[in-house]
Amino acid sequence: MTKEEKVVFLKNPNRVLEQLIKNFINEAQPNRRTQIDHGVYWEEPLIGFASGMDPLFFEYKTLIGSFHLTPREIMSANLKERGRGLLFTQIEQISVISWALPVSEDTRTSNRQEKQFPSKLWAYTRDFGEACNGALKKHVATFLEDLGHVAVAPTLSPTFQYARDEKVGWASPWSERHIAYACGLGTFSLNDGLITPKGMAVRFGSVVTLLKLTPSEKKYRDYRENCLQFRNEKCGKCIPRCPAGAITEKGHDKDKCHEYLRSQPLVAKRLEYGLQNPPPSCGLCQTDVPCEFEIPRPNLIA
Repeated sequence: MTKEEKVVFLKNPNRVLEQLIKNFINEAQPNRRTQIDHGVYWEEPLIGFASGMDPLFFEYKTLIGSFHLTPREIMSANLKERGRGLLFTQIEQISVISWALPVSEDTRTSNRQEKQFPSKLWAYTRDFGEACNGALKKHVATFLEDLGHVAVAPTLSPTFQYARDEKVGWASPWSERHIAYACGLGTFSLNDGLITPKGMAVRFGSVVTLLKLTPSEKKYRDYRENCLQFRNEKCGKCIPRCPAGAITEKGHDKDKCHEYLRSQPLVAKRLEYGLQNPPPSCGLCQTDVPCEFEIPRPNLIA
């Protein structure tokens, strides 16, 4: 990066980071479906920012569980690995960058037709598309590190793993959906997805950095306001879309969902598609629903 480019970055780091992320998705080879048809896995992303000291990150300790990490804990652990400590004067500089990657239209269309298993395009997106998401996390973190700002992608840590909690079921110590919510990218749905301005058929990623960024505006007043089920009318279109019966009007049964995602028939289907050691994928409840690619009927939001 030239001296002039560094000056531009320091003047408006949010805008530069937004463009960096969009350029990667628009131009990088990992977003090309070279394994199938040379289409793209993801459409243009949404990007949000939050202060690492946003109260929501601390509320997650109660709402999700004490195991859920705060940006401060993430940064402290990363600096400790480098033989350094987090200074008191640095705490207020911690920021979170989050993005939502919308699933491509043709992939969504293919998954709408399915009733029992994910479509081939959807399964490949969960595998190779998520690899692209991982490459993007590394790209953003490396960009910031090269400028002298400590940066870490929490879900790429060797110690990162999902675990079953007695209170909330299967959970992550760094929930990308909850991070995206804190960064103003959307609100939650009946099936536990996050409905963004580009819908619920999205994948999230994030990076924590020691660089003060301008937090995004949170335009919602309720954590479920984008979901029709919790507005002035019933919806529940995601309920019959779930082949595992894991979604009801009461919400999402994580154990049923987890059991189905690891069921032998679903594993066999992904192997039939030609995937080797494929990660769990389904996504039926994210497609053929009103919130698939937009916030449905925003006029109903009070």
